[in-house]
Amino acid sequence: MAEKVIIYTDGGSDPNPGIGGWAAILRFGAHEKALTGNAPEATNNRMELQAAISALQALKRPCDVEFHTDSEYLRRGITEWIEKWAAKEWMRKDGRPVPNADLWRALWPLARRHNITWHWVRGHAGDPLNERVDALARQARLAITPAQNLPPDAPRLYLRASCKGNPGPGGWGAVLAQAGELEQASGAAVATTNNRMELTAAIGGLLLLPRGSVVLISTTSDYLYQGITQWIHGWRRRNWLKKDGKPVVNADLWQALDKLLEGYAVRWHNAKGESLEELEIAARLAAEAATAA
Repeated sequence: MAEKVIIYTDGGSDPNPGIGGWAAILRFGAHEKALTGNAPEATNNRMELQAAISALQALKRPCDVEFHTDSEYLRRGITEWIEKWAAKEWMRKDGRPVPNADLWRALWPLARRHNITWHWVRGHAGDPLNERVDALARQARLAITPAQNLPPDAPRLYLRASCKGNPGPGGWGAVLAQAGELEQASGAAVATTNNRMELTAAIGGLLLLPRGSVVLISTTSDYLYQGITQWIHGWRRRNWLKKDGKPVVNADLWQALDKLLEGYAVRWHNAKGESLEELEIAARLAAEAATAA
């Protein structure tokens, strides 16, 4: 029997056309996989199509799929229009090329491999998985959005960590700059590593903000920055294993951070080597917490 899979996808760009992001969540039994991606030049429709393509590419064998999208363009295109387009060699009735034909061509054979029921869901209407893919797509878009394009009143979060030994007593500090005010948070662990404190700082700092916030996070940690912007995509695909098959170090915290980020739109900034007052305050908080641990 074919496996039963539930898929939710979303995509968009800001402006339209502009910087784009997409996301997909696949559920099969007790398992769940989240996929994201972005493009420096895109449209809402292209991101919706790319999300669907990537989701179906992730299925390794024919499946029974319940596919959910808030894009009528995607749903109607694949269920009503695509056969006519293909029959006319991807030309419309007026003789002009079908927009996004390259992506429709890629999607069609993928869709035909599976038994798919296509569902339209109203966006921002409270469907939990629709809300999650919307947040993930926004997060993917903001990951390549220049900081100056963020809303001028978007909060800024600054993270630092400290550890006296490896492992040893460690601490983390976070400073949230928002509406002209600074909010501080810190924590410690008796036996830990600097990398675990960097991850804990990100989790603790984000929890200072309400879900749905757009935020710029600055860190001096290459481990945190590279992990969250590059490595984590492969870790997710491999169920938190590295390329050599060994478990990802600190996978518990990476998974916790990954889950938490679904509720925020984050632009990450590698501030290594920069002299910022807020980073210095966060570093002092981390050092004090580590000393007290």
